Amino acid sequence: MGHDLTRGGVIYSSAVDTDQELPRSVLLALWLQGVGDTSDAVKSVVGDDEPHTVEGLPGFADGTDLDTLFTAWTTGPREVCALLPAPGDAAGVPAVANLEATDAGECVVITTPAGSWAAVPRVQAFGSHIEPGHMVTWRVLEVPQWTTLVHAAIGSVADAERELRTSLMTATDALDQLDVARWRDDAADAIERIRSASTSSWPVPHLDGRRARVLALAGRLRAIVALGTVDDGGAVNVFQVDQRSTALREVDRTARHAMSAATYGEVR
Repeated sequence: MGHDLTRGGVIYSSAVDTDQELPRSVLLALWLQGVGDTSDAVKSVVGDDEPHTVEGLPGFADGTDLDTLFTAWTTGPREVCALLPAPGDAAGVPAVANLEATDAGECVVITTPAGSWAAVPRVQAFGSHIEPGHMVTWRVLEVPQWTTLVHAAIGSVADAERELRTSLMTATDALDQLDVARWRDDAADAIERIRSASTSSWPVPHLDGRRARVLALAGRLRAIVALGTVDDGGAVNVFQVDQRSTALREVDRTARHAMSAATYGEVR
């Protein structure tokens, strides 16, 4: 069971931890729902990246910093959600931002008294696999009011929790049946780590129990999908490849939608 950590006066939830990091948009959406000192939020979203910049934020020049975005979007009531689209699944992203968000695999949508926007991260990798680095620019696009579209696409966090538990069983069974442990020498250990992952260290604000559980389960499922799509070494024929791909695509969709549902929030 997780516990809360306090860093710089900010309470963090330790109820979430997998082998994968949270998408930047998930972190941004969660922090936009309650910020005191914006520097804590910025540090959590940026992580090991170079300082993030912002383009298209109304009233500010391109190249402004992430702290400015937080200040602009957290001064009044707001509605926020992270969306994780994939090809063939817009996941609630408004049409005007769909192409860029799908290419990025993520975005944040927000409504404030001044209007509605999507913020899409453009990530440029540099360095090597030993010392990787990332430069991130958030591109802000004005969008129509998005709430109805998003709720229809991703559902509620309660629905997400139920679907995740079913998908977790489906995913692990599918990998077992397809001899995933033979794909790589470390695959069996990786599966066991995913199944038994504890909860500890994602840099998110304090979350209620259900949202934390959903993020944890969704992260676990995405780790399983990542493991299951490493290669086709364990599939001996085209049918097995297709069977595994179909199962994992559906698991990934469930996990992405669940993560989005867990990030949705209103601040009044």
